[in-house]
Amino acid sequence: MNTKLLQLLESDCTLTPDQLAAMTGMTVEEVKAEVKKYQDEKIILGYRAVVDWDRTARESVTALIEVKVTPQRGEGFDRVAERIYQYDEVESVYLMSGAFDLTVIISGRSLKEVAHFVGDKLATLEDVTGTATHFILHKYKENHLIFEKRPEQEKEWIFV
Repeated sequence: MNTKLLQLLESDCTLTPDQLAAMTGMTVEEVKAEVKKYQDEKIILGYRAVVDWDRTARESVTALIEVKVTPQRGEGFDRVAERIYQYDEVESVYLMSGAFDLTVIISGRSLKEVAHFVGDKLATLEDVTGTATHFILHKYKENHLIFEKRPEQEKEWIFV
């Protein structure tokens, strides 16, 4: 497995096969074959852009939810995790060690929409025994990418 190729794709999936070949010492054909193999084997699951939504007109809120779960015999946490990640609102689900079992990351258009999801969908699942919701107030860094501050806009004063 060529971990260098995977690391390059993870950091910038817009690199061309020519660029990847030059950076890894592989041929372009080898790069294309490896990438296809990684996609077929579900090692590469997808490609995405990281968008700083705070710089757009789109309103959204992101929450990290701690979830306590009763594990199921023979299945552990897998069954309830699979049930949770089926919801469209859910961006990520992680099995955790420590005081709670799962971390669920969700996004919605408003605090009310996120609260509705937690109260009506997540907390009511049979194996969920407790939740704690934390709203993300500001993103500084995600997936190794730094969210830069917006430049201060000049204030315009109008005197009448």
